[in-house]
Amino acid sequence: MDLKSLNNIFFLGIGGIGMSGLARYFADIGVDVAGYDRTPSSITDKLSQAGIDVIFNDDPEKLPENIELVIYTPAVKNELDIIKALKNRGLQFAKRAEVLGWISANIPTIAVAGTHGKTTVTSMVAHILKTAGIKINGFIGGVTKNYSSNYIGDKNPQWIVAEADEFDRSFLNLKPQYGIVTSLDADHLDVYKNHRSMKDAYYQFMQKIDVNGHLIIKAGLQYPDNCKIPVITYGIYDGGDVFAKNIKQNGLVNYYDVDGKICVDNIVLKMPGNHNIENSLAAITVAYLLGIEPGTIAKAFNTFEGIQRRFDIRFCSNDIFYIDDYAHHPEEIKALVSSVRKLLPGKKITGIFQPHLYSRTRDFADEFAKSLQLLDELVILDIYQAREKPIEGVSGKLLLEKTELKEKHIIKKEYLVEFLKKKDFEVLLTIGAGDIDRLVEPLTNMIKQKTKNNCNG
Repeated sequence: MDLKSLNNIFFLGIGGIGMSGLARYFADIGVDVAGYDRTPSSITDKLSQAGIDVIFNDDPEKLPENIELVIYTPAVKNELDIIKALKNRGLQFAKRAEVLGWISANIPTIAVAGTHGKTTVTSMVAHILKTAGIKINGFIGGVTKNYSSNYIGDKNPQWIVAEADEFDRSFLNLKPQYGIVTSLDADHLDVYKNHRSMKDAYYQFMQKIDVNGHLIIKAGLQYPDNCKIPVITYGIYDGGDVFAKNIKQNGLVNYYDVDGKICVDNIVLKMPGNHNIENSLAAITVAYLLGIEPGTIAKAFNTFEGIQRRFDIRFCSNDIFYIDDYAHHPEEIKALVSSVRKLLPGKKITGIFQPHLYSRTRDFADEFAKSLQLLDELVILDIYQAREKPIEGVSGKLLLEKTELKEKHIIKKEYLVEFLKKKDFEVLLTIGAGDIDRLVEPLTNMIKQKTKNNCNG
């Protein structure tokens, strides 16, 4: 499709993190953009502030007249009246991933894939390139604190930096010059049915990388035996081609040097956890391959502020520490809680977890239980169903029963703030990829008030 000829685009599910970034891109190049989402959010608020019309009612009368293309996400249910009305107009429908493939077809692309870490790595790569003065279009699966957005735009980009999502095999629409793979843990088994099938899709993604580019992959992960693309591995210790050394951790900050096939000294990363050091190694490797000077790479990390909802410290005092995180897979929860334990040894950790998807909860119930048992106290919210219908026998109660903790509760989301207001806690974590983020501001305000009252004696 000739995207340059389009004047009016409508988004179904415009409030999604990936969809909203694409909406911003089209608005940025002068296309009239509108969209539908089920409920208002901070993302839809910002889209509205940017002049993008967002509707929340399933009312065909509210649809714009001159729509030329409908971009959709599978998270939006097909039975909506507005979808039927749009189809009755005979309009072309395209998935977000397909459109991103069209956008990137003629622009060199860095694609970041992996079941964990891809948002952080994508943000790091984008910020390094921006620091180096390279013009980019960045499509990121989270809101970067440096740019207060999930989209970084330029009218004449030299590179596209894109988060490559494995859900629905979306990343197979991309043909990047550089591909990064951060992890291959099982996920999205509702799409892939088994881990082997998911890995096969990743191998297809790897083989789509330009033969003159590179595959950058975490050490220890498999890649196709017949891979014709140059491969560079990375890992926190010297098991990879690129590794970290002289690591020193001071509170929330990591200090280290990079060695191996790439040498960069004096990295200062203001994100805790070994997993974030590994994420940085992936970003540093691609930046180095692009010819960016080591000093510029180090400068970029010194100014990198992180991503909202990735170890996002919302409140910190002598008495209470509150961190919000997007973790929605057992391995991500394990990494989060382990990092908090290292940062705040001896503190009681209370975790509020909103499971994301019935199928994921069912498929990884035992693994979730093991990760959640790393907490001292657990609060389970109802499952965020997203695109799915309920599955019989799958609920928050399933995880609660499997989790061997003395202090564990199931709470309705609307009662959570009041429940926590009456409790004493030292470290509070909100964990999940659903709409738990809408509790962050109320919880932060409650903690501030609680601390104020305590200080007043």
